[in-house]
Amino acid sequence: MAGRRDTRSVVVTGIGVVAPGGVGTKPFWELLTAGRTATRRISLFDPAQFRSRVAAECDFDPVAAGLGRRQIRAWDRTAQFAVVAATEALADSGVRDGLDPGRTGVMAGTACGMTISLDQEYAVVSDEGRKWLVDAEHGVPYLYDYFLPSSMATELAWLAGAEGPVGVVSTGCTSGIDVVAHAADLIRDGEADVMLAGASDAAISPITVACFDAIKATTPRNDEPESAARPFDRTRNGFALGEGSAFFVLEEGEHARRRGAHIYAEIAGYAARCNAFSMTGLRDDGKELASAITGALDRAKLDPADIDYVNAHGSATKQNDRHETAAFKHSLGQHAYTTPVSSIKSMIGHSLGAICALEIAACALTIEHSVIPPTANLHEPDPECDLDYVPLVAREQRVDVALSVASGFGGFQSAIVLTKAGANT
Repeated sequence: MAGRRDTRSVVVTGIGVVAPGGVGTKPFWELLTAGRTATRRISLFDPAQFRSRVAAECDFDPVAAGLGRRQIRAWDRTAQFAVVAATEALADSGVRDGLDPGRTGVMAGTACGMTISLDQEYAVVSDEGRKWLVDAEHGVPYLYDYFLPSSMATELAWLAGAEGPVGVVSTGCTSGIDVVAHAADLIRDGEADVMLAGASDAAISPITVACFDAIKATTPRNDEPESAARPFDRTRNGFALGEGSAFFVLEEGEHARRRGAHIYAEIAGYAARCNAFSMTGLRDDGKELASAITGALDRAKLDPADIDYVNAHGSATKQNDRHETAAFKHSLGQHAYTTPVSSIKSMIGHSLGAICALEIAACALTIEHSVIPPTANLHEPDPECDLDYVPLVAREQRVDVALSVASGFGGFQSAIVLTKAGANT
């Protein structure tokens, strides 16, 4: 098993995206490289009673995206996003005709599961919250599916015809990294040749907004929604919620090359840590995240000086941005000061479990196109955040090695390294 892990590489051959600002990988990349923001006043429900009333919503028409009316009725918005993104990834990879069902698997990541449908259906069965003993007679037949995040993985397995390993990863805001890394390990371990892997969250709902209002993690900059998310800026005051999905076709390297597949990038290394410190707090020294970065580089057999770009967690909370800056300095040393770093949450918000998958998509496209997305809204850099955060405007630069990192509530810290195919051999 260990020998297989050393010799079996894992590459990305398909990408599919549903994101604020556009459905599909092309509009997603166009928005990022233009430095446009998709944050606005929440329109999915009336947010008037809440402290934070801005978010990055997807302009998503499920019919236009190819879903049938029965699917729309049965699936929560999170599952709809996942199926549409996964369908694009499969088509982009061109792998579908030659799939061996027994050697194909699915891993789906999510932080919140089917939040919107659960929220709406609870209102129905409780008579708008008036009844403590709810009336199940008024629940839809799909209520149990909404309760189980694994129902999304099931739909994706049916979509791909996958009869190999299928599962769910839910580690909060690091889910999108962790799920891709787990899928890659299944390929390295010889359990599958092809994995459909990614994450989806559509959690812009009253209960979610209330949760983040309670801990004051989201921005109250309601009068300026377009510039509300300001990672690494002196005036930052919290993140803007987002929603979306990104899925990938991962293949064993030789499997992809034999069929002449286009390869976006290789999944070269990954590591995760937990700070065992606080549900929502972070130590300023960033040592747990730094340890994850070092572990990911070690697994990729790369040195800190090999990193060409860092896709930051960049949530725009005071403590996260300080924590990350310290982590980059601890793990990359002097190279941290000359390495471009940016946060796409400044443009598409923080879509919880899905955001890291979207950030992996951004890293793969950065390697593909030699363009680094900017950090939008960064007009007044915080003196405590003194690295090169690529403010406002995208930068043309060759990137052979990209690092993407994440911090999640509960103390989760994850790092993943993507390389241009063959760059680390």
